[in-house]
Amino acid sequence: MKKYLIALNLLLLPLMSFSQESSTDFLASGQPHFKVFWNYNYDFTENVTKVSAFEVSRVYLGYKYSFNENISAKITYDIGKNDAGSSHTAFLKIAQLDWKINSVFKLSLGMIAAKQFNDQERIWGYRYIYKTLQDEYKFGSSADLGVNAELKISDNLTSNIFIVNGEGHKDIQGDDGNHRFGANLIYKLNSNIITKVYYDTHAVIDSKAIINVGLFAGYKSDKFSFGAEYNKMQNGETFKDAKENHDLIGLSFYGSYLLDDKFEIFVRYDKLSSNTVEEGLTNWNYENDGDFNLIGIEYKALKGVKFSLNTRMFSYNNSDISNSSLVYINAEFKL
Repeated sequence: MKKYLIALNLLLLPLMSFSQESSTDFLASGQPHFKVFWNYNYDFTENVTKVSAFEVSRVYLGYKYSFNENISAKITYDIGKNDAGSSHTAFLKIAQLDWKINSVFKLSLGMIAAKQFNDQERIWGYRYIYKTLQDEYKFGSSADLGVNAELKISDNLTSNIFIVNGEGHKDIQGDDGNHRFGANLIYKLNSNIITKVYYDTHAVIDSKAIINVGLFAGYKSDKFSFGAEYNKMQNGETFKDAKENHDLIGLSFYGSYLLDDKFEIFVRYDKLSSNTVEEGLTNWNYENDGDFNLIGIEYKALKGVKFSLNTRMFSYNNSDISNSSLVYINAEFKL
């Protein structure tokens, strides 16, 4: 408990040191927003049961309001498929208050957007098609309940320190009451190149703490983008399911090239692997370990509307499982 209180004090300390006046000319305002992910897919995998489907895989509905130049709030509902319930279940994704204390320090609290893979998502750029590696394979959650402090150390270096419940936005708090805490260090070499080091730890009863470590480097220009990341999770099958001495390692490489104002091509490669446990003959995640490949083209119809044709294949390390092969038509439309 003492380490959590120390970390929380580090988050809140700048509140006692900094202040910033607001302009009396500011006009408070807000606006709604939405985002929809639609797709049609055809599965060429051998002996697959569901060959094809139309899907609305995700809907985001929300509202953002600025009280003044320094304080704003946003709320977003995440409506997506839920295997345990209805076809589409609504979850509170974001309920966040942002307070810009001054030019170098910002505090966020509530159900906040996580910082674990947000920079990777910006370089990848195709969230409506496929999640980033850490999100897809449950190295972390995109939102959680807690507090985040962002400190601009220099023009090039930014740090985030956070304390959250640790179970994500769909499972608010575990029975043990332990929190996840960690930090990011983000270094922007210039306007095109970004690097990132990530660490978090989550104490769990009757097991070693779950630990996440991530390294990322990305490049983005007007025509070309490229990203590479290495991620390792220790003592967990997922970011919230502890299992002592169970490690998961993920590598991801992705890039895109802008052909013209409307068309862009992109590729991606992921590799997922796990360790053997005690006297085990195979890795504990053997049935899911393997290589993922994705290639596609995107068409931007107009602002807020885009489409993609892409193919994806997962090659399993377990030769008893048929490699998956699918073709997708994806669309995103948003306000």
